[in-house]
Amino acid sequence: MDEHISALGTEGWRQDLADLDLRSTEEMVAAMNAADAEVHQAVAAARPSIAVAVDAIAGRLHRGGRLLYVGAGTPGRLCELDAAECGPTFDVDQVLTLVAGASLSGREREAAEDDRAAGEADLRGVALTADDAVVGVTASGRTPYVRGAIGYARSIGALTVGLSSNPGSTLSGEVDVAIEVLTGPEVILGSTRLKAGTAQKMVLNMLSTLSMVRFGRTFGNLMIDVRADNEKLRIRAAKMVGLAAGVAEHEAAEALAASGYETRTAVLALTAGISPAEARARLAEHAGDLRAAGAPTPGTSRAGA
Repeated sequence: MDEHISALGTEGWRQDLADLDLRSTEEMVAAMNAADAEVHQAVAAARPSIAVAVDAIAGRLHRGGRLLYVGAGTPGRLCELDAAECGPTFDVDQVLTLVAGASLSGREREAAEDDRAAGEADLRGVALTADDAVVGVTASGRTPYVRGAIGYARSIGALTVGLSSNPGSTLSGEVDVAIEVLTGPEVILGSTRLKAGTAQKMVLNMLSTLSMVRFGRTFGNLMIDVRADNEKLRIRAAKMVGLAAGVAEHEAAEALAASGYETRTAVLALTAGISPAEARARLAEHAGDLRAAGAPTPGTSRAGA
């Protein structure tokens, strides 16, 4: 092992909480709440590096590449959660997750994080290319599985981003963009699913969401590519079409249905006063860019109204 885990900031002992189990439940809740409040400050301090990563990831997506998360244990599960939501939210299939020991269970899966060679092998298995972006997530910043994957990604020219919770981590020295969110000791010693995990989820939210914004998968702050596959999502899509086009929701719902539940098509048809077929063709001419196709910024008046 190249560094002593016990010396890491995330492994520190909160001696002031040594009597945690003797406190009232309300006092314990207050202690955790106070600790979680520190996470926002830690993420804020990392904003510059997060912004660099967002732009770099979006650049790879524009080249036709993918965003791949790599993690083990809690970070891996958080990566899975973030990646799973990108498909229905942005209508993309370019966000994937590799988790150490994914085919295993229980203790075997937890032990898999020590297999550096497996990280490289798993990336080879998804045919990684230089157009892809790989984000390695590990609280300690030294997880062998993650570092093995990052090492291989760099060797073929893929973008590499490292998200860790300790200053000057080993991972940070092995990636193109290092994001260190320094959350410090946990309420429960070493349980990095707490503050560190919360910080990781916040940063993953930013990386995926904002890279998709830069990739053109939203219209303003509207989830314009949502897959309207159920009643709730059809209602949500109609609301977004109404907001984008400046019309009542019932009119937006009718336009959405007439457009085959293609939200971009419905917005352009309404704002330009054209048929769904014409809107679809115009969008195709402009690579799906609503503004380039003639739709005004959401919140402005509808053309011809």
